[in-house]
Order: sequence, then structure tokens, then C-alpha cells
Amino acid sequence: MKAYIFPGQGAQFTGMGLDLYENSDVAQHLFEDANRILGFHITDIMFEGSVEDLKQTKVTQPAIFLHSVILSKVLGDKFQPEMVAGHSLGELSALVANGVLTFEDGLKLVSQRALAMQKACEIQPSTMAAVLGLDNEVVEKVCEETAGIVVAANYNCLGQIVISGEVDAINTACETLKEAGARRALVLPVGGAFHSPLMEPAREELAAAIENTTFNTPICPIYQNVTTTAVTDANEIKKNLISQLTAPVKWTQSVQQMIADGATHFTEVGPGKVLQGLLRKIDRSVTTESALLETAKQ
Repeated sequence: MKAYIFPGQGAQFTGMGLDLYENSDVAQHLFEDANRILGFHITDIMFEGSVEDLKQTKVTQPAIFLHSVILSKVLGDKFQPEMVAGHSLGELSALVANGVLTFEDGLKLVSQRALAMQKACEIQPSTMAAVLGLDNEVVEKVCEETAGIVVAANYNCLGQIVISGEVDAINTACETLKEAGARRALVLPVGGAFHSPLMEPAREELAAAIENTTFNTPICPIYQNVTTTAVTDANEIKKNLISQLTAPVKWTQSVQQMIADGATHFTEVGPGKVLQGLLRKIDRSVTTESALLETAKQ
């Protein structure tokens, strides 16, 4: 079975999307639509902006979403997913790709998500850290026993977990995790504690927007970050998407379930190859590739 996967924040790069814009009328139309919907020329920043420009909260998440979704649209009839999944932000890209959300509604939600998360980050100093070389249970136990708010936030692949929480709690947990045998426990250059209880203000804000958005029946199952199982019910998809901001991204578990359900071929749709790298660490037996503009041309 063919699975299509969509990357999250951190996959952006300067010049992203320009090849799509220059080589596809469909892409050009959608990018111009995006400028109108967002109220500013995100294409100028994506195509010509610096790394710092792309780090702006209002830009990063919509930019990755646009690259992924527009690439899936340009693929046309060659885009035939039998299952989809997205890493964090990528879940919204996946929901447009499998027909649950319209392009416009998806982009509006991504923009609202980014701004809500930024506001939540400003309420309390917080951060995230990557932990390598420990079992999930060890990391979870250290988080539970550390004073303050710190939780396992991203289960990226076997032996790679990202923890999220208050700055002091993260620093303390990192020291404890190194003592417990972690190969690395490295604080990441991020603006806040994503996928932790500290995102509750953002979850509440985004929940209102999600509740007021139409969710359609998907053309194929989505494996959501919160549940890791195949979901096709629009109301359940909506509920899981609301929970996502404060819940962990169970990427390893989602991929394992997709493989158990018959996925043999994974195509990453969007900037970079981060998810393909994680996939190879989860299960080397499956085939992985990037969706490319060249393969979309008739």
C-alpha cells in the first residue's frame, strides 16, 4: 500500500517552492491564492527570503504547509494515497491532501495555529530538547520525576525522543538523562514547549477555529499523531487535531501501525527528507522516496 507523509516545522529552506511556481500553472495559482488568504506575500519570503525571514512564526508553518500541499496538487492523478500521516504541523497538510480540509481552510488553520503557538510561547519561557540513545520508558520516567513541567513530546524514531517543558525543568531533565546513559540530551533552538501542557492557551484558541471549520470525509485514512491508528471519521479527526497541540507526536508508533496495516511504500511530500531518515531508523524494510516535481509532469 502507498502511504504519503508530510513534514513539520524545521523542514523549511530558502527558495522553497520556487521550482513549483515557475514550472506549474496549478502551483502558481495556488501560491497567489495563498498570498490573498494570508494578507501578505508569503511567496516573496519563501522564494527570496533569508533563513531568518523564514523563521518568523507567521511564515514558517504556512510555508511548509504550502510547499507540501501544492506539491501534492501538482502531482495530479499520480497522487493516489491509500493512507496519509503528517508530523505535527504536517498533519494539517495531510488533511488537505486527503480531502478532509479545503486548501483555504487548511491554510487559515495553519496560520491561526502558528500565531496561537507564538502567543503561548510568550506567556512562559519554555523550550525542547532532543534525547538520543535511551528507551522511551526511561525518558518518560525521568520526565515524571523532574520538578516542574517536562514531558515526552515527539517520539521521532527508536532511540530519539524530544522532550518539552519549562526551561529549568528541561535543563534538569537533560542532566539526569545524561547520567542515565543518554548519548545526547541537547536543548534545541526553538521558541517554546510545543506538544506540552504549556500549549494549552494555543489549544483553546485553535479549538474554536477548528470547531468552526468544515471537516469532510477523507478519501483515505489518516494516522493521527495523537491516536497512531487509522481514522476516517471527520468528527474524530477534528477532536484529535484539537488535542494535538498539548499531546505528544507519536510518530514512531504511527509509522509502525501504518506498516502493520500494509504500508510498503512511503512518499514524503514537502521540503526536505527528515521523515525518510526517521523511517529508515524505524523500519528499513519499507521503500521511501521524495515526491518530485519531475515525476508530476505529464
